[in-house]
Amino acid sequence: MAEIQIVPIDNPGDLAQALAIREVVFIEEQAVPETLERDEEDAQAFHVLAFDGKHAVGTGRLVALDDAPAGESGRWGKIGRMAVLASHRKAGVGHLILTRLEDEARARELGGIILNAQVHAHAFYIKHGYETSSAEFEEAGMPHVQMRKKLAPR
Repeated sequence: MAEIQIVPIDNPGDLAQALAIREVVFIEEQAVPETLERDEEDAQAFHVLAFDGKHAVGTGRLVALDDAPAGESGRWGKIGRMAVLASHRKAGVGHLILTRLEDEARARELGGIILNAQVHAHAFYIKHGYETSSAEFEEAGMPHVQMRKKLAPR
């Protein structure tokens, strides 16, 4: 495996690669309906792609929120649509994507991040400093919990 590079998406071709990865992971593997997987937030989100050499192997996005979550103040963001191809899971790609998205949130002076974690990925986010902030709920037919993390300034 070559060194993984995380790059911002800045053209329609790269966005198409991100959507293709999400299609494989969410729609094909997890049977999420396409109408739920694709949404209007894609148009304004900050997206990244993880590349292993010239091959896109993972993606994620950050969306700035209009309102802070309950009990918080300031501007917050929401990370979502994190997906890594099966061939690259457990290789640190998710960590690199999450770190890059958090770095972008800090650059935008966001005070924190929320995300809806699939329950099976809960421990991954705990390891990265996220705290559970909701009871378990169903989203796209799978159990999730909301998690949040306050961000220290750069």
